Formats: sequence, C-alpha cells, structure tokens
Amino acid sequence: MSVPTDVYADLQTEGEVLDQLVASLDAAQWDLPTPAPGWTIKHQVAHLSSTARIAGIAASDPELFAKVTVGADKDFDAAVTALLTPYLDASPADLLARWRTERGEAGKALSALPPAQLVPWVARQIPASALAAAGLMELFAHGQDIADALGAPREYTDRIGHLVWFGTRNRDFGYLVRGLTPPEAEFRYEITAPSGIQWEFGPADAENQVKGPAVDFCMLVTRRRNRADLAIQATGPEADKWLDIAQAYRGSPGPGREPGQFSK
Repeated sequence: MSVPTDVYADLQTEGEVLDQLVASLDAAQWDLPTPAPGWTIKHQVAHLSSTARIAGIAASDPELFAKVTVGADKDFDAAVTALLTPYLDASPADLLARWRTERGEAGKALSALPPAQLVPWVARQIPASALAAAGLMELFAHGQDIADALGAPREYTDRIGHLVWFGTRNRDFGYLVRGLTPPEAEFRYEITAPSGIQWEFGPADAENQVKGPAVDFCMLVTRRRNRADLAIQATGPEADKWLDIAQAYRGSPGPGREPGQFSK
C-alpha cells in the first residue's frame, strides 16, 4: 500500500518545521554536541543542506550529479563527509540561509517530476518520489539528533508514513552493509500511524512480521533509538534478527544508541 499524502508537500513541511527549531538558536547552541559522535548541531544542518543540494542536482541535472558524486558508490561515508565539510566554515546565519535555499531548490526540482520518474542516486536510479522520501528520512533522523541535543520535544504526524514505506522498501540495507545475505521472503509490516490508522506492507501470511507504532519504527530504521527502548515486535527468527540491524540508509550503520540513553 502507499501513504495517501503528497510526499513532495510533506518534504517541504518537514523542512519548515525543523527550520523553526534551529532558526531560534544562538551561536553557542549551534556548537552543541548531538548524539551522533563528533557531530554538533552545525554538522547536522550542514549535512541536511549538502544532501538537499545533491538531491536537487539529481532531479534537475543528471550529468552534473554524476560529476559531483563520483566515487560515492565505492566509499559512501567518505563522500558524505567530503560534501558537508565545505559548509562548516559558514556562520550559523549563512548556513541556515544556504540550507533554506538548497532545500527549496531540491523540493522544486523533485516536485516538477512525475513520482515514478527515475533519477540518478548513489549506486542506482530511484523514483523521484522515493528520493523525496529519502529526504524525509534525513529530516527525521538529523532533526531527532538536533532535538535530542536541545532536549526539545517533537511533534510526529502521519507525514512520517513516507519514511515507514521507505524503511520497508529498503529492508535489505542492514544486511548488505554487514556483508550478510538478505532473506528472499518478504516481511509483513503492520505499523500504526500517529493518527491511529494502520499502514500495512507485505504479504499477510509472511512467516516474519514486524508490528508497532510508526514513530518507534522510524526511530528503529534511522537508528536513533535502541531496539530495547521501542515498542516494536517481531514474529519469526529473521524479523527478530532484523530489528537489531535495521537501517533505511546506505553507508555505515554507526554505533547506534544505547539502551536507556534517552528518557521516555
């Protein structure tokens, strides 16, 4: 099934919501450490801006995209670092302005395309709507790091349904990055949205099933909370294994988060 909202509009809204959180920060707060080791709030926004820039190029100029991302399919983590580093010398005000410009340009370029149109991305082409969903994943994950650093509450809406879909679609990333062979059989996912509606993906009779709240599922696949602190249930041995390695993004899984690291 698909999430019945506009992924392009939701991407724009999620960017605006996070913008409101960082726009009020003073210079010292931009240098606060976040739960991502070695990354400050400034690193988080720099990453969001750099990835928005690349997404906009992918949607508008495939030839330029190939040039600016050369080698990224071989060393994804190094490419991520190289892309965000030039942003770190900017002042907070200049970085915020740049992020606003680049995410606006990315949203405009993506929304001009039919949702199913393929655009270049790391390792393979993906539909424009999937790249927009990946952008929502970035905003959710790095926005969570920023909120955690500030001790700020977040409001979760059904817009995260695009990330739920994206996490189920990219189930195999957690296996592949660890050199493991993904199972051939599909999983069943039954995920409860913030509004209370149910999102269902995969065959109902699957041996391996994953169930739980959408916010917890998104925390799991972005590795922003430890499995032990989430109300996600697995049925079947492979699904149980997957809860330990789930990630919806390419590259190193990172250290993740410790059990009990964050208060409820």
